[in-house]
Amino acid sequence: MFCFLSPVEKDRVKQMNPVVLAFVGDAAYTLFVRERLALALKYKTGELDRRTAEIVSAHGQSESLDKILPHLTEEEEDIFKRGRNAKKPTKSKNASVGEYVRSTGFEALLGFLYLTGQIDRIEELFFSEQGAVE
Repeated sequence: MFCFLSPVEKDRVKQMNPVVLAFVGDAAYTLFVRERLALALKYKTGELDRRTAEIVSAHGQSESLDKILPHLTEEEEDIFKRGRNAKKPTKSKNASVGEYVRSTGFEALLGFLYLTGQIDRIEELFFSEQGAVE
């Protein structure tokens, strides 16, 4: 995996609106999942689209969150909770309220890790054996 930008200072990222962190985390997670599935070399494009949508959906993220929650540091858990509890300007069309707020926290955590350059930690949490993507 790679990072498009230089890491940003943690203090600066912690001051960002958690919905903005989720905005970045959503994009980063989608890219990471697409990269992982494409490199698996076992899916055709239609299946890549279907699997990606399944994994990055609010429902999929909420399920994946259960796998990583026990492995979060205190700092990571705080970021997740800020994202989960943030006021969001939109509502989900295809997920329950619970799944939607959990997925926003999930994305905020990923946005925080991505922006601070913690790519190894993303790999460990989201893409290892205990991680979110199989």
